[in-house]
Amino acid sequence: MRIVQIIDSLEIGGAEKMAVNYANALANEIAFSGLIATRNEGDLKSRINTNVHYLFLKKKKTLDLSAANRLKQYYKNNNIDFVHSHASSYFITLLAKIMYPKMKIIWHDHNGLSEFVTKQKNTVIQIASLFFSGIIVVNYQLKNWAETKLNCKKVIYLPNFTEVKENMPPETFLKGNQGKRILCLANLRPQKNHFLLLEVAQKCKADFPDWTFHLVGKDFEDEYSTIIKNRIVDNDLQKTVFIYGSKNDVANIINQCEISVFTSNSEGLPVALIEFGLCKKAVLSTAVGEIPLVIDHEKNGFIVEANDAQSFYDYLIKLINDSTLRADLGNALFEKVVRNNAQGAVIKRYLNWLVNNNDEN
Repeated sequence: MRIVQIIDSLEIGGAEKMAVNYANALANEIAFSGLIATRNEGDLKSRINTNVHYLFLKKKKTLDLSAANRLKQYYKNNNIDFVHSHASSYFITLLAKIMYPKMKIIWHDHNGLSEFVTKQKNTVIQIASLFFSGIIVVNYQLKNWAETKLNCKKVIYLPNFTEVKENMPPETFLKGNQGKRILCLANLRPQKNHFLLLEVAQKCKADFPDWTFHLVGKDFEDEYSTIIKNRIVDNDLQKTVFIYGSKNDVANIINQCEISVFTSNSEGLPVALIEFGLCKKAVLSTAVGEIPLVIDHEKNGFIVEANDAQSFYDYLIKLINDSTLRADLGNALFEKVVRNNAQGAVIKRYLNWLVNNNDEN
């Protein structure tokens, strides 16, 4: 089989990581594994294995017919069976399919907000889905949404998987005291609800002034980012909350922290959650998306309702006060992640599903 992954950028993010993960994993399983970045390259380019065929499409605008034609030629020249289109990259693949109707598109929905998309965007994806050969989703809520709202009935849930590269050279050195750091590994997007984190950080500063919060993820330098930074200053949290932007040495960063948190209002299945598990870290999260299927409350982590700052803080106190509890939860999460999010098992299901979907669309 010959499959190419396509993603809009290689900047560090959940969908971007999964595009690279699929390309790397498939390179050892199929005849041809490719990866195309359409609009921007980024730090994740260094994580692409040498046996993956890589192309930068250099897309300049939304309706870039030249880029679509280059994708069409790539598909034909390399005898591709499926274009696996991640997140918003489905649009360029749709343009290419119009030029070359034999192209088979698999769309991978990573966005935990898909069930809340605007009417306009909903209409676009509904039309596009008429041309999909299959849809992959990252949680069961999205599966139901795709099956009821979209026009492609071949829908499968596949859990995210990843690997943590311990041999990456350390580049990031976190501030604060060793053994008293709390990590939020998430891009600065509204759905990640960093405002809840700041509310909790303010409580923590009063009771545990030596503990610090570390926000690692892409800073889009937009209104949301500006509000976060202003609140840090307004609440005198400059020595409690630190923002680092996007970083590549994930394992190094995770291993500098004692506790990992998600404060999101909406999620699919965060790749960071799997990374935390593989690093045996204690996790405290809001109960959104696929997270409750990974975290068994009080068995391998803690989950609370979204926007419940007091409950979130109460469980954070438990983790701060008990290093043995942190270690026990981290070990339990590691065991579950290895058991349920193993790369080999997911890729096997993926390839079997594609074989059964190998029809013209």
